[in-house]
Amino acid sequence: MRRNDREITDFDGIINIIDSCEILRIGLSDGEYPYIVPVNFAYSVEENKIFFYFHGAQAGRKYELLRKNGVCSFECDIPLGIKLSREKSSATMRYRSVMGKARAEFLEGQKKYEALDMLMARSPITRDFEYNKETVSRTAVIRLEVTEIAAKANI
Repeated sequence: MRRNDREITDFDGIINIIDSCEILRIGLSDGEYPYIVPVNFAYSVEENKIFFYFHGAQAGRKYELLRKNGVCSFECDIPLGIKLSREKSSATMRYRSVMGKARAEFLEGQKKYEALDMLMARSPITRDFEYNKETVSRTAVIRLEVTEIAAKANI
């Protein structure tokens, strides 16, 4: 990291950023160009390990690339606006962000339902919503085990 003064190493500080983010961007390997896709997500912390959860169709580019390779990069951020300094004639973007690498696991059975329940519980809009359990058999639910993580902020 070039700007060590912006690095966040405190685990609780990293979790605080993740908790404040609504979208996780997944970077997948697709030959010459990376494929980046935004996903709604939930997360859990188990013995100081971070796990992300998201869902999607059991077909398509995201699904195929995760099945083929099983690893990804990820990023989530909180834009805090631009700060202008007229005295210095400068502008800087204020933000908090997390990025890293992870291994993907496709969940089945009860773990799949538990992850979907976590996804639904993350938003006040869906927290008490009864989703159609019949669609779960046609839904891919992925758990990402974080293997590397870095966070930084310019606040």
